[in-house]
Order: sequence, then structure tokens, then C-alpha cells
Amino acid sequence: MSKMDPGGKGIMESVKDQVVGSIKGTGEVLNAVVDTVSGTLVTTVKGTGAVGTALTSTVSDVLRGAIMGTAQVGGDVGAAAKGGVVGVLKGTKEVGAETIDTVSGSARTLVKSAAEVGGDIGTVARNAVEGAIFGAKQVGLNVEEAASAAATGAIKGAAEISQQAVQQVRNAVTGVIAGVKVVLKEPFK
Repeated sequence: MSKMDPGGKGIMESVKDQVVGSIKGTGEVLNAVVDTVSGTLVTTVKGTGAVGTALTSTVSDVLRGAIMGTAQVGGDVGAAAKGGVVGVLKGTKEVGAETIDTVSGSARTLVKSAAEVGGDIGTVARNAVEGAIFGAKQVGLNVEEAASAAATGAIKGAAEISQQAVQQVRNAVTGVIAGVKVVLKEPFK
């Protein structure tokens, strides 16, 4: 667990607490998660210079915190997944680190985190793809590539859960989502 924030708590706990507070305050999940994820990534990456593996780990911690916080207050974990991917793209763009790989890793983390809290992984996977499409449009990434990366990442996350999870996620992310034909990139390793 990263211990880079001044309060001494890990990034995941810090994000979880922020998301809980924000959702309790506004009752709104999507924007609360977008803003918290984006802001935390910008602050953390600027403060630590995280790139490569360190960035992947930071993104994973931030997204797990967002899902855990949303689940804790009974919020829509699917909306949190969509907001999480948008937030990652916005935050990483601000620090010049946005990549298709980040999208794939984000979707993978979101599916695994949703499973941890008993969320519907199919819904979370589909919303992660929607978030990738929406976020890619905002930051100027190729929308089809982002959608494909999110879908593939979601399946990779599901593969770490069970074969049944893989089937559920594959069904959820196959076809046209938000007007974009999603193409899965195999193999999922």
C-alpha cells in the first residue's frame, strides 16, 4: 500500500474517505468519483513523479478506494466505475501520462474491486468501457482503442476471479457500447 499522502493513510483509504464524504454530501456518485480520482492522481503524480509501474500501482489504489467508498455508502458501483475511468484519463492527461494501457489497467482493477464488494461485475465492466469512451473523447485518445482496452482489461480482471466471471464480463462488454463497436483483443493474459 502506498503511504504517500500527508495524513499517513494509504492512498486507497484516503480516496475511499473522500468518496464517502462527497457522496454523502451530494448523493451523486459519478462526478464525485471523477473529481476525487482525477484530483488524487494529479496531486500524487506531481508529488511523487510516479511513472510506469508506480503509476499503475497508484491508479489501482485510487480506483480500489473509489469502489470501496461507493460501496460503503450503498452507492452505484457501476457509476463509480464509469467515473473512475473518466477520472483516471482526466488526471493522467493533466500530468501527461494518459495511455491506452492505463485504461486497460483501470478496467481490470475496477472489475476486481467490484467483485470484492459484491458488485455486479458485468455492469461495472460495461460502465468502465463507457467511461473509457467518454474519457477518451475528452482527452483526445482514440475512442475505439480506449473501448477495446477497457473491455480487454475488464476480462483480464474477471480472469483473476473465475471462469464464470469471465463469461459474465465478456457478455457485458461485447458489441456496441455508447455507439462504439467494442473489439476484444486476445489473448487475455
